[in-house]
Amino acid sequence: MPVTFPLSKTDDTAALLDRLRGIVGRRHVLASDRETHRHRTGFRFGSGPVLAVVRPGTMVEQWRVLQACIAAGVIVIPQAANTGLTGGSTPHGAYDRPVVVINTLRIKGLHLIREGAQVIALPGTTLYELEARLRPLGREPHSVIGSSCIGASVMGGVCNNSGGALVRRGPAYTELALYAQVDEHGVLSLVNHLGIALGNDPVMMLDRLERGAFAESEVTATTDRAASDPHYGAHVRAIDADTPARFNADPSRLFEASGSAGKVMVFAVRLDTFPKEARTRVFYIGTSDPAELAELRRTILSSFAHLPIAAEYMHREAFDIAARYGKDTYLAIRHLGTDRLPLLYAIKARVDSLAARLPFLGSHLSDRMLQWLADRMPDHLPARMGAWRDCYEHHLVLRIAEDGVAEVRAALSARYPSAAGDWFECTQAEGDAAFLHRFAAAGAAIRYRQIHGDAVEDIVALDIALPRNTQDWFERLPEALSAPILHKLYYGHFLCHVFHQDYIVRKGTDPLALEHAMWALLDRRGAEYPAEHNVGHLYPAKPALRAHYLALDPCNMFNPGIGHTSREAAR
Repeated sequence: MPVTFPLSKTDDTAALLDRLRGIVGRRHVLASDRETHRHRTGFRFGSGPVLAVVRPGTMVEQWRVLQACIAAGVIVIPQAANTGLTGGSTPHGAYDRPVVVINTLRIKGLHLIREGAQVIALPGTTLYELEARLRPLGREPHSVIGSSCIGASVMGGVCNNSGGALVRRGPAYTELALYAQVDEHGVLSLVNHLGIALGNDPVMMLDRLERGAFAESEVTATTDRAASDPHYGAHVRAIDADTPARFNADPSRLFEASGSAGKVMVFAVRLDTFPKEARTRVFYIGTSDPAELAELRRTILSSFAHLPIAAEYMHREAFDIAARYGKDTYLAIRHLGTDRLPLLYAIKARVDSLAARLPFLGSHLSDRMLQWLADRMPDHLPARMGAWRDCYEHHLVLRIAEDGVAEVRAALSARYPSAAGDWFECTQAEGDAAFLHRFAAAGAAIRYRQIHGDAVEDIVALDIALPRNTQDWFERLPEALSAPILHKLYYGHFLCHVFHQDYIVRKGTDPLALEHAMWALLDRRGAEYPAEHNVGHLYPAKPALRAHYLALDPCNMFNPGIGHTSREAAR
């Protein structure tokens, strides 16, 4: 079907809206500023106007909505949970055509295949839902920390090559997907690379897949295509390599839907699942000398027979901010479980929506209420963690499978206690608390900003990947950059050398100028960034990523402007 640019008359846009309402129903075509606000505004960054937000309820509706939008020549921005931090699934700035956001969260569902060794995830499937479905099978998805608790989608992780906390698995990745794209002639087509025989008619294919109406015999083994990164364990062990272990724009992990960042419309992805370790132990290391952790990292990656499951780092300042401003998150998960977090976040969003319509309630009402409650709760962290915080600046937590416990004990006993550090083996409660505290750090800076808006201009949030051979890994900012920062929060995935660096910036500072100055420092260190959150509208896409976007979307119909690329239609 030919592409026409742009819709220029009011009656054209009205006709498109009527057609979209006819496909999904009037209540699922959002057009007012109030209705569309949460879908056209990023979790931390990005916002812009839209013609409409459309919420299809089936994959057939999703296809028909997409057909209508492409025929009308409007921009399409695919969106699922909108939990990204760089505005990658929202509009940002001005465009040359109207924008329609197609939000897929209503399209729930997943199909386990090959006795649960793989999964077919539909557009609205969240990491939490997948984790819950796999739990009775003794298996788990690619990522089991962080985003799974706040509703991020499986598909969003794949489309952004998102990372994770698990050392052995690398970024979310698959070469098996079902997606729609527009070719250089403006023709929309459905591409089936799932390895499942579904037929040739798009409507029939999508209906069959959503219903799970296919036999196991129609699922091919696809030995020529991977459903996860099979080489990451060896890759991360290459400690003398002068390139990072993983980052969003790694050319070796850009493949069709993987790393597509909304430049195609993805309907399903096929992914590997993984056996869950039945028994694990957690080790807590503290030191005031970062060189000790650098040496330990190289020893683990070069000589250990078994890679740790996870290795999470926190700096003391991040520990402190998380202890106060992530306390309610910690307590909610500990006492209510992750099962209820999606409901709690939905209630929080409703409270904030109400407060936005009643100005006398003030801004960030839910955050202020939750922080008031948290400040009145007793201390929640185990005593030994508090003692290590008082003694040591740098904290590393290792989760080890049973077969690797002995070599970790031996390695730590040979090094500690030292003049700068020490370690302890956690009880079950301490181990759970350590990882939960690390998770709470991810949102603590945002909470701090909401509570202290009179003193905070904004947050500069970087996620960086250092070269695998880096030994001087801990950042020391020059005074000119450090002066306008109230708090520097460092935490991350230590063995992968992927770090989250959140800077809470003093009122009156230009956060964008500060961030650009930091980019220059990172470039000199050989770092890649972003490592996990993708370019969104914050970062310029590097050449390989730009080429990937152009190959997927030569007419620039999907998510234009991403990675500072052109927003204009390709004529």
